[in-house]
Amino acid sequence: MPSFDIVSTFDMQEVDNAVNTVKRDIVTRYDLKGTEAKIELNKTDKSITINADNDMHLMAIRDMLENRSVSRKISLKTFDYQEEEQATGMTVRQLVKLKEGINKENATKINKLIKSLKMKVQSQIQGEQLRVTAKKIDDLQSVISELNNASLDIPLNFVNMKS
Repeated sequence: MPSFDIVSTFDMQEVDNAVNTVKRDIVTRYDLKGTEAKIELNKTDKSITINADNDMHLMAIRDMLENRSVSRKISLKTFDYQEEEQATGMTVRQLVKLKEGINKENATKINKLIKSLKMKVQSQIQGEQLRVTAKKIDDLQSVISELNNASLDIPLNFVNMKS
């Protein structure tokens, strides 16, 4: 029976490449020269820390990060921006957590969405992923297209397609 898995992952190497490109952009960008602006990736915590002199520089670095991420095929839904906070010496800092995995709440929401399609497919939650099975591959492809069009707050990847 044809099936596929729905997961929420990202490629850490691509995120690292995007952050390194933004670091180079900060050094060469005219409005950020001579400032304390910097961006760092913490791979163990799966987070990014942005430091800047003011809110305007912080927003510019965020914009650069988003642009570089899109060009590297990283979904913007992966980034979970935390509250801006004051750092030392009148600078601002923002933590960006990288979302991975489908929690129970989102899994049930996706499950309900699949059931509301009224197609002959079965979906079941398996930890941090969902498995969708059907008799026809066309039904599975329809489910994928509907989930891509749905407005969910997490990035979805479709893996292990078996026919």
